[in-house]
Amino acid sequence: MSYIKKLCRENKGFLAFLLGMLLFRSAIADWYVVPSGSMYPTLLIGDHVMANRLAYDVKLPFTDVILRHNADPVRGDIVTFTSPADGVRLVKRLVAVPGDVVEMRDERLTINGVALEYQPFKAHAELTPDYTGQQVVFNENLLGKNHAVIQMPERISIRSFGPVKVPDGQYLMLGDNRDNSADSRYIGFVKRELITGQVTRVLYSLDEKNYYLPRLNRFASAL
Repeated sequence: MSYIKKLCRENKGFLAFLLGMLLFRSAIADWYVVPSGSMYPTLLIGDHVMANRLAYDVKLPFTDVILRHNADPVRGDIVTFTSPADGVRLVKRLVAVPGDVVEMRDERLTINGVALEYQPFKAHAELTPDYTGQQVVFNENLLGKNHAVIQMPERISIRSFGPVKVPDGQYLMLGDNRDNSADSRYIGFVKRELITGQVTRVLYSLDEKNYYLPRLNRFASAL
């Protein structure tokens, strides 16, 4: 015990820094390395992003207890959250808010009776690596917010559901890589207290398939 006390005294500066970093990541901002292809072409494997933990709520550090609401999440936001299925941290696009009635038919969404518009995506898009099947990229207009989504017609996936009404205090999340994402179609709605932050920018990106070389065009890029 005396050895531990001595070690703490001799390293109190480092311990204070470590505690400060833990508090910062728990309550203010956290960084996240994208581990999978579920958000292609928006987020790539190896992207390092920062999640603003104060975007929506102030929480008691190291808990999901909300102390104060700052703003409401809106459709189209890219968010990090704790999966209600297994507790793993995920990053997806928030597609529907409490009270929305959502339906998907053949991967085309209808929200509150309004069918979303889908057009072929004409710009360059990064496709899912190590997948040899067909990948089709569309521009999805999420009630005024445009983003690219990937569909894989040959892959087994849930392409239709609903209509369902999003419960109070919960949200519906989908991956932009629609047929390669474990999202609300599989894990259910996500309670607000499980949302851990909003992602608006890629800090930097490393291409693990190419000797972890930096993708310079993605450094500090807005989403």
